[in-house]
Amino acid sequence: MKILIAIIVFSVIILFHELGHFLLAKKNGIKVLEFSLGMGPRLLSTEKGETRYSLKLFPIGGSCMMAGEDDDDTSEGSFNNASVWARISVVAAGPIFNFLLAFLFAMIITSVMGYDPPEVLKVTEGSPAWEAGLREGDLITEFQGKKIVVGRDLDSYMTLHGLQDEQISLTYKRNKEEHDITFRADSETRYMLGFHYAAEGKPEILQVMLNSSMQKAGVQAGDIIREINGVKIEDSQELMSYLKEHPLDGEKVSLGIERNGKVETIAAKPQMTKQIDSGFVYNIYREKTNFLGVLRYSVTEVRYWISTTVESLAMLIKGQFTVNDLSGPVGIIEVIGDSYEEAKTGGAVMVSMQMLYWAILLSANLGVMNLLPIPALDGGRLVFLLIEAVRKKRLNPNVEGMIHFAGFMLLMLLMVFVMFNDFRRL
Repeated sequence: MKILIAIIVFSVIILFHELGHFLLAKKNGIKVLEFSLGMGPRLLSTEKGETRYSLKLFPIGGSCMMAGEDDDDTSEGSFNNASVWARISVVAAGPIFNFLLAFLFAMIITSVMGYDPPEVLKVTEGSPAWEAGLREGDLITEFQGKKIVVGRDLDSYMTLHGLQDEQISLTYKRNKEEHDITFRADSETRYMLGFHYAAEGKPEILQVMLNSSMQKAGVQAGDIIREINGVKIEDSQELMSYLKEHPLDGEKVSLGIERNGKVETIAAKPQMTKQIDSGFVYNIYREKTNFLGVLRYSVTEVRYWISTTVESLAMLIKGQFTVNDLSGPVGIIEVIGDSYEEAKTGGAVMVSMQMLYWAILLSANLGVMNLLPIPALDGGRLVFLLIEAVRKKRLNPNVEGMIHFAGFMLLMLLMVFVMFNDFRRL
């Protein structure tokens, strides 16, 4: 069941992307030869007018095949016969439809679940943050130069970048007035595994720090620590007591990690790490809002995932992530399936919200990725079309075709590598 639901989520996102190309092609008088969901041999198909509608064997892609799209055909109704701006609209429609789909799903989630205000839940009394004037109930609007709209903006910054410097600057709002503060946070250098866990209840991991021992060992947020060095752990207090009585010293630690009801033993070697304490705790939980709030925070939801995707790509280029950290369709379907298993104990509403959340994330990701100026992707095609619009003359179609083919082959090689990694992780 979980795999079926994951495939449905994946298929809806791809179908909507291709629907964007399809509708704009029809609007601009371009013949669509085939509109399909999936790749490989056809399972089902029917023809209506000039278009064949197909369902194919492998549900990991889709296509909107237009007349003359990949050759130099300039006959009436072909892609090349349309004006350059018509072709630009057709190519750009796919990613734009992904962003629209993400917005529609975000409206449903925000209507039902609300949004996560970036509210300060607790400030350690006497800490530098306290001395600087920060108090419980303040709303953080900027942190280290990054604009903060929802709690996850701050959480994303902490996950991707962490606190690299004790000097912290932030802006908070209190009684509709904004205040800028700067303070030097407390820090401590010691052996650490690099994670944060719930202060009460089950010892659930809330955050895994970038490049930490726990991340390298494959631990994820949402995992639960059930054992450490052979000692059973029932709740967060027991974990806290154990770590206090047995400080980490650089020796490997054996951990029993529970995920989806199964416990796996892993080993992680603590690293000497500087821990910077911001001195405050912020909110990541949702609360209801009014209709205007739903509209505003639905846009924020989509913006959050677009900016997170762009930021992650920038970190990949800088070498802070590697291609080994990427996931393809197999890995994505597995993660969505695991998410379904976790959510189903909360009932149908929780499952629906969790699946919509994944759909927003993936749809925004697909939109961003397709806009990258890489040959064979929509972004690569847009580059050639924009050059044509400026030159008022099309580039040599044979040269363009060869470039797109080379880009396609490189993407296929990357896909094979990523799928190999997915299966290796499984």
